[in-house]
Amino acid sequence: MTMTDIKSVLGRRVWDSRGNPTVEVEVRLAGGATGRAIAPAGASRGTREAVDLRDGGPTLRGMGVDQALAGVNGTIGPALIGQDAADQAAIDAIIRQLDPSPLKATLGGNATVATSLAVLHASAAAAEKPLWRHLADHTRKAPTIPLPEIQIFGGGAHAGRRVDVQDFMVMVPGADSFDAVMEITNEIYFAAGSIMAKKGRLSGVADEGGWWPIFDSNEEALETLVEAIELAGETPGERVVISLDIAASEFEDAGRYRLALEDRTLSSDEMIAMLGRWIEDYPIVSIEDPLAESDSAGMHAFTQDFGERVQIIGDDYLVTNAALVDEAAAAGACNAVLIKVNQVGTVSEAIETFEAAQNAGFRSVVSARSGETEDVSISHLAVGLGAGQLKVGSFTRSERMAKWNECLRIQDELGPDSFVKGTPLANTWWGRKQQG
Repeated sequence: MTMTDIKSVLGRRVWDSRGNPTVEVEVRLAGGATGRAIAPAGASRGTREAVDLRDGGPTLRGMGVDQALAGVNGTIGPALIGQDAADQAAIDAIIRQLDPSPLKATLGGNATVATSLAVLHASAAAAEKPLWRHLADHTRKAPTIPLPEIQIFGGGAHAGRRVDVQDFMVMVPGADSFDAVMEITNEIYFAAGSIMAKKGRLSGVADEGGWWPIFDSNEEALETLVEAIELAGETPGERVVISLDIAASEFEDAGRYRLALEDRTLSSDEMIAMLGRWIEDYPIVSIEDPLAESDSAGMHAFTQDFGERVQIIGDDYLVTNAALVDEAAAAGACNAVLIKVNQVGTVSEAIETFEAAQNAGFRSVVSARSGETEDVSISHLAVGLGAGQLKVGSFTRSERMAKWNECLRIQDELGPDSFVKGTPLANTWWGRKQQG
């Protein structure tokens, strides 16, 4: 065995931010280096993304991961013993051969992603490099500190569907550093809480740490977010802009969109018109999944109407799938992709999708899931790939802050000039405004 050959693979049960069991994998190399990674879990999920393997039955509300762990310890682990951890593509190819099902349904995406990431961590440790540097060297990308996308109000599947829209977020492309983004967002987050408290509508936090929404309409959340930005001493549309995750697949049925909070149903064209009005009335610079994953015509129409004005991100629509990114680019749908490693199942496939996005001229946003842990892999992924944008949830809860704080540490290593500032949004209305 060489120093980077895999000596052991151990899967264990740990727990995520929603109190559900999940899979952690620990990989040890012959030279003594180790790596660990934990699988996250999403609440809103695209139908074409890798699936978590859960045990079902009455125990742990059916959320047990014994079968997934058996796959790690009994199938994946033995197949990887003696393999070179430094060859991530070969490792991930073995994992894919062990589970050739389109959605990783045999072994479970939770088993495959935890293993793939753990091997990456072990390889970086063996090379005596931080993970971001190891990734950058491996992919020949220029590492940068990403622009955060941070939730202020949670909704949709992340907040008991109290509002239909899933995420009301802010971005601070006008900040000079990652640390400045954190400080400005802190002021906005707590300003939003203060406004809700004064209105008697403060009722805790959602899954990702954003304020639990108590609004009479989806647009009221937008109005309140603008108010919070102003209360924090900022001018909406200057340094601070708004980002939305509509997660439209969650409330689409047979081509129509049911806004339960407002007791109304919209056609695809009406949905596009409503979002278009929001873009005109509010400083929105990015919209994720504005139409359902099955509504390709709607996604194309929305991109044609607003793609020159805002960033249009495919999440459920693209599910971190390189082939779907190629299809969307050819069809003129979306101009950005969300990168979730667990959505596709292995590190290599996520990198393939990132590279497909680059080739298509799409922007990329590396993203966490609503069920998260202390694992900070995605912070390193965003930096090492030079992805430019990172979305991990809100400004509270330690599973979120661990990832933001990791970016601050990495920025200390890379230096202040490594922060991308507003560069990822240069081709939006905000970017053109800055250019005069």
